[in-house]
Amino acid sequence: MRKINFSAGPSTLPLEVLKEANENLLDYKGLGFSIMEFSHRSSVFEEIHFDAMKMAKELYNLDDNYEVLFLHGGASLQFAMIPMNLYLGGVCEYANTGIWTQKAINEARILGVNLKIVASSKEENFSYIPKINFSDNADYAYICSNNTIYGTQYKEYPKTKSPLIVDASSDFFSKKVDFSNIALFYGGTQKNAGISGLSCVFIRKDMLERSKNKILPSMLKYSIHSEYNSLFNTPCNFAIYIFNLEMQWLLKQGGLDVVYEKNLEKANLLYKAIDESEGFYKGYAQNKDRSLMNVSFNIKDENLLPIFLKEAEQNDLLGLKGHKLLGGIRASIYNAITLEQVKTLCDFMKEFAKKYN
Repeated sequence: MRKINFSAGPSTLPLEVLKEANENLLDYKGLGFSIMEFSHRSSVFEEIHFDAMKMAKELYNLDDNYEVLFLHGGASLQFAMIPMNLYLGGVCEYANTGIWTQKAINEARILGVNLKIVASSKEENFSYIPKINFSDNADYAYICSNNTIYGTQYKEYPKTKSPLIVDASSDFFSKKVDFSNIALFYGGTQKNAGISGLSCVFIRKDMLERSKNKILPSMLKYSIHSEYNSLFNTPCNFAIYIFNLEMQWLLKQGGLDVVYEKNLEKANLLYKAIDESEGFYKGYAQNKDRSLMNVSFNIKDENLLPIFLKEAEQNDLLGLKGHKLLGGIRASIYNAITLEQVKTLCDFMKEFAKKYN
């Protein structure tokens, strides 16, 4: 029996994806060798590689004005690659909504970027999404769409004439996105789109022109990766294969509108269990900014927390310990978590509250 994994990442994969990967692990489609043994220059892998890119753009309804890049270094490397490639010497504006935007800000400062924090919720320990007013002439404007630790999420992205950069790592492929002012949209794939070791970047072509004019190490230059179709050096073959399977799975679900409705139903159910617990559980994020992906909450009596986590594991509910910066409990309910699994968690929470209230 499989246990239910509510970890923030690497996270649960769809069972259908795991089964297909398992079938092809030793012998890919009868070719006599593993998917992990393919040359990235082979026609077999190139089909997987380019189909994955095509499906990713299809899911977000993107035209040829955007390119897909598969890159190393996880999402964290993008904290540096973005200013290295896109900074023009003016000012870059950031909204600070948690640890991941703070890390991006720190990397940009290391690189000597003229940086302005235009909004922050730090004074209330990132429990909400602040009102943001980006200027119209920044080199770029930067946000993180969903904050895994604190459980906050943008319901709508800011509108700005400056190119908008979105770190979407923890709500990647969870809903449709309006790309009308998005210049670069990226995420690590280990939460909603596959396994660790791969980051996916959607980049508008005018941003590639900026990159071309930069003197940078080749591995850190977007335009080089674009020129070589993300095959400049040996890519994370197996991670791209799993990403391909994830894209197929998402399309079979009916696309991102259908996936969003499922995610909304799951989140509403879990927040209802918290809100109707008569104070036994307390959500962390302010209600208007609650995340559909990461639900952070605590117990009224914090002495019960280790007991809650122990009994949850005994009931095959894993990965519920909150991040060390916040503590408490966190349930990450990404695309692959089913409504039935969330119901199982809610039932456990209700029984636990009855037992210890």
